[in-house]
Amino acid sequence: MVTFLDEKEKATPVFNWPFSKIANSLEASVIRETLKISSKPGIINFAGGLPASELLPIDQIQECCDSVLTDHGAQALQYSISQGVPVLRELIAHRISRQGLPVTADNILITTGSQQGLDLIGRVFIEPGDYVITELPTYLGALQAFNFYQARYAPIPMDNDGMIIEQLEEKIKEFRPKMIYVVPNFQNPSGITLSYQRRKALMNLVFRHQIAMIDDNPYGELRYSGTPLPSLRGLGGDAVIQLGTFSKLISPGLRVGWICAPVSAIKIIEKAKQAVDLHSSTFTQFIAAEFLKRGYLDPHIEQIRTAYAVKRDTMIAAMKEYFPPSIRWPYPDGGLFLWVQLPDNVSASMVFQQAVHQGVAFIHGRPFHPDGSGDNTMRLNFASSSPENIVEGIKRLARVLSQYC
Repeated sequence: MVTFLDEKEKATPVFNWPFSKIANSLEASVIRETLKISSKPGIINFAGGLPASELLPIDQIQECCDSVLTDHGAQALQYSISQGVPVLRELIAHRISRQGLPVTADNILITTGSQQGLDLIGRVFIEPGDYVITELPTYLGALQAFNFYQARYAPIPMDNDGMIIEQLEEKIKEFRPKMIYVVPNFQNPSGITLSYQRRKALMNLVFRHQIAMIDDNPYGELRYSGTPLPSLRGLGGDAVIQLGTFSKLISPGLRVGWICAPVSAIKIIEKAKQAVDLHSSTFTQFIAAEFLKRGYLDPHIEQIRTAYAVKRDTMIAAMKEYFPPSIRWPYPDGGLFLWVQLPDNVSASMVFQQAVHQGVAFIHGRPFHPDGSGDNTMRLNFASSSPENIVEGIKRLARVLSQYC
């Protein structure tokens, strides 16, 4: 005889499901949690990593959508291969080849944003307890991805030329890391670019010790000043796995990123991706490919470079005018972020609480530090606000900082 729950029992279920220890140990992204606060009306938001909404190429994307549905409708709405739509991989390979080292479509695997690329890297490389060398600070999303696979970290401090390479070999010998992870161009969160001499020194150590080198490069084409530098893949060839994305160049909503790696590595990573989502969105891959084929990408990049350079300069000028003189920041030649260093005795997390009351939000820096340091740092996004809001937001933040600095 089948017994059904009555309405009272269905209305008040009590579940005690056995989630894994890893799942139970996960922490919510401080950026996502902060965005919940900073999205309230009246708050000027320097917190997220968002590109400028007003610069999203809506008209061109609509044209591409129409063309894709007209010319490739059934194919674009169907399942696809795990490595990615061939025409898009060919177009990405061509762009990468222009930047220093010839690659083919076989070297490219399409991911659902570069964040999935980080997760796949963690899946295929990291076993519980393995060490990963990172910059200090480093990208929070990478820490979240690698934490799921129970990585440990050997962070290396940075100065204005990037990771201090003189400390790298000692860390390699001490911790025997599984891989080295860097964001060499306009780093998130610091905005710092790894210098040419340090790029060469880094790759020399990678070759000497035969360590996987992960180059996370979402901002490389967003340079507003200074001289372009060769990519780590351009210097190191197949010793480097490079991650890229169209999130900052076209639209984060497309969720189109990629991994560029040796074919032997791509085959292994592809197997891991099959277990995750079978393949990234066929439709948005076709849209991205159409955007590139129509020649829209390079002019759009020039447009956002021009706009972001103005916003960067506006924020720096306002900080120079209104911030207390004890506050420092490195000068970013590109990217989306300014990295603010408060006096050692000032807690940015405490400043944040007061700043929200004044109508401005940012990301405090400790979560970007795998060693738990950095409480006196904060990240400001200059890209997603108007120049007028940048000035007003910096004024509001300066009023709070003047109470602490």
